[in-house]
Amino acid sequence: MTWEKYGRKAERWTETAYADANAYLARRAELVRTLGPQLRPGDAVLDLACGDGGLADFLPGLRYVGVDANAEMVAAGRARGREIVEADLNAYVPPAPVEATTIFRAIYYAADRRALLAHIAGYTTRKLVFDLNPRQYRLADVQADLEAAGFDRLAAHPFFVPQTRAPLPGLQLLERSGPVARAILRLRFTLICAAWSGRSDT
Repeated sequence: MTWEKYGRKAERWTETAYADANAYLARRAELVRTLGPQLRPGDAVLDLACGDGGLADFLPGLRYVGVDANAEMVAAGRARGREIVEADLNAYVPPAPVEATTIFRAIYYAADRRALLAHIAGYTTRKLVFDLNPRQYRLADVQADLEAAGFDRLAAHPFFVPQTRAPLPGLQLLERSGPVARAILRLRFTLICAAWSGRSDT
């Protein structure tokens, strides 16, 4: 499987995968909490393709469980006290429903994207949060798959925190700049998306 290449990097994944892990993961966690229906203390977050589960450290007050198919990543995360299950994201079903499911930098691991989204909808009660490279995937195509899975609401927010370079002062302010943000997205960076069912609004 493609994810096996990450095994040799597992021991210090969070420290080495990001130029500024604190800035990157803290901003990601903020959007997990607030984009779309907000999460509340005690809510469960299932983080698919979680790596070593570094996001867990930035979601205090939430019940975090990670899922990753790479045994070395799972072991590295567990060694840091994070709850991580070794499993394929395409097949894993949590023992109880969760309020939120996240999947970052891994939607391309889906054996069938529409089927995976429907699978996630079966155990997610409030929202799915994921990132999307708009130069690689058309948002409209992904939205069609989300709607087929039962996620009929979608919020998309530009994510201008570099992964492999130090964050630039003021860059994050451009996330809300409308046309300027759309122009930037044509060149680099990603969207973070929250999808949910309108039934959960009530």
